[in-house]
Amino acid sequence: MFGMGMPQLSAEEIRAAEAEANNTVRSVAVTAVLLYLSPFAVEAVWKFF
Repeated sequence: MFGMGMPQLSAEEIRAAEAEANNTVRSVAVTAVLLYLSPFAVEAVWKFF
């Protein structure tokens, strides 16, 4: 009704999208770990000074 379906992606485009998705997931995981550990780091710095 509103147009055709999406065009087929080439194998190279699929690999590029998978690589980007993997990097995004890795980045989110690292950010989550850093946010989890940040209160401990702040507390350690406050105890140091």
